[in-house]
Amino acid sequence: MRMVIKVGTSTLAHSTGRLNIRRIEHLCKVMSDLKNSGHEVILVSSGAIGMGVGKLGLSGRPTDIASKQAAAAVGQCELMYVYDKLFTEYNHTVAQLLITGPDTENQERKANFENTLHRLLELGVIPIINENDTVSTEEIEIGDNDTLSAIVSNSVGADLLVILSDINGLYDKNPKGNPDAKLISVVEHITEETFLLADGKGSELGTGGMSTKIKAAVMATKNGTDMIIANGADPDLLYDIAEGKQVGTRFIKER
Repeated sequence: MRMVIKVGTSTLAHSTGRLNIRRIEHLCKVMSDLKNSGHEVILVSSGAIGMGVGKLGLSGRPTDIASKQAAAAVGQCELMYVYDKLFTEYNHTVAQLLITGPDTENQERKANFENTLHRLLELGVIPIINENDTVSTEEIEIGDNDTLSAIVSNSVGADLLVILSDINGLYDKNPKGNPDAKLISVVEHITEETFLLADGKGSELGTGGMSTKIKAAVMATKNGTDMIIANGADPDLLYDIAEGKQVGTRFIKER
């Protein structure tokens, strides 16, 4: 199975912005094991700005473009250093791809991106993809890595897109304020009501929320890929997902 796995900032970092070492080590171990078992794994990783915030000792996520870009430049170095180190321990090679909006919209640039991505998979490499926050501006940004993960999924014809977040999936009401909220295990058709279930933004260090995940589900399912939203606190659930077990909320591809 060809899997695109998107990992949010809330999964990779503590609320301080500093790296959650135990979790990222576990995550890389599980993804390496999945690759050893024959699956193709593509990682869409958030976290550059969040880690930059922590490393620079900033009080919170910057709001101006220059500070965001500076935090991303610092954080991306740390993020890829850690990924390279951890995946190398399990004998896997990684490659970094940083893209902006035009790389997915301009036909020539999109073709170059897709060709590189397919060649990396042929070579047995684990591509690690992020938006190029160091140079992105409002005019050229993709905006969030949920959307980016759906774009990547469509580009490689993925069998499954998995979005790991700090929530178990889509609920019938906001679980943060409603203890009786029930998890929706399967969404066969995405409707306006589905979007109404999305409530608010994600973590303070991240950019996405449930609404961006549902939009990503629309993009993925229309192109023949199932998508799952699951909690990234326990990376072992990726084993259950790979085995076809029910985890989180699964959005069913259009037939």
